[in-house]
Amino acid sequence: MKFSAHIPLGVITPGQFQTMEAIAEMGRALEAANIHACHLTDHPAPDAGWLHANGHDAVDPFTALAFVAAVTTRIMLHTHVVVLPYRNPFITAKAAATLQVLSGGRLILGIGGGYMKSEFEALGVDFHKRGALTDEALEVMRLAWAGGAVSYKGMGFDAKGNEPRPAPDPQPLIWVGGGSDKAIERAARHGDGWAPFFAAPNLSEINRRTGIQSVGQLAEKIAQLKALRAQMGRTGPFDFAIGTHQKPKALSRAAAESLLEEFDAFAKAGVTWSWIDPPHDSRSAYLEHIDWFGREVVAKSN
Repeated sequence: MKFSAHIPLGVITPGQFQTMEAIAEMGRALEAANIHACHLTDHPAPDAGWLHANGHDAVDPFTALAFVAAVTTRIMLHTHVVVLPYRNPFITAKAAATLQVLSGGRLILGIGGGYMKSEFEALGVDFHKRGALTDEALEVMRLAWAGGAVSYKGMGFDAKGNEPRPAPDPQPLIWVGGGSDKAIERAARHGDGWAPFFAAPNLSEINRRTGIQSVGQLAEKIAQLKALRAQMGRTGPFDFAIGTHQKPKALSRAAAESLLEEFDAFAKAGVTWSWIDPPHDSRSAYLEHIDWFGREVVAKSN
């Protein structure tokens, strides 16, 4: 089992997280704890009502992860998730390729189709075309990263022999988010991994409807995806990632054992990665949790 930890660069507490000193300190802590990746989400223009109710701030994931890359040496840089329909796919491909090349091949490009209608409207994107736009972007990004000229007439653009650079080798890993059957098909066809989520009452209606209900259901869907990949003739490494139900605040042996039991159940279902969201009421609290998780969970999970 490998782990991706949220790095709270979106939190705007003055002096706590959005400084170079903070990024360097948290990056070093994550690597010292042998956590395999850190992740950031994507909300260019979230709905204010959502943001001030139960939402969360978000910095630009590509820019912020570039800062993390500059102060670390081995941790993977995970977008969790970039909403593909928000941007022209060549723009997304350029940002991802740049981060992949300059970080030495450390990007995991977690992607999704999005769910916040008001954010689509603010960005001038048709919410009802988000699925088709996501599929289109996945095709175009692979073409952009392959090197050479690209000709592709999309829904809102027309490339006639344009040549994006750099052409990253290896290409970034793509993990497709979402728990629906369409997301599973998309991951099988285009992805290097699948990253669904457990349904929860505080999520949007779309997310509650398509979220995973149990570890048993997760195992069934993993088997479904593996069968689809075999039908498509797709081989090679493929990851399955999902977040833990638990957010322990007491850094106790009992809390660690409970997490280890959950991760063991995940592994038996076929999961290869799990993501965590350490408490971050302060930077010191975040660092303390990361150190504990590294000693009590990461070191004992293999």
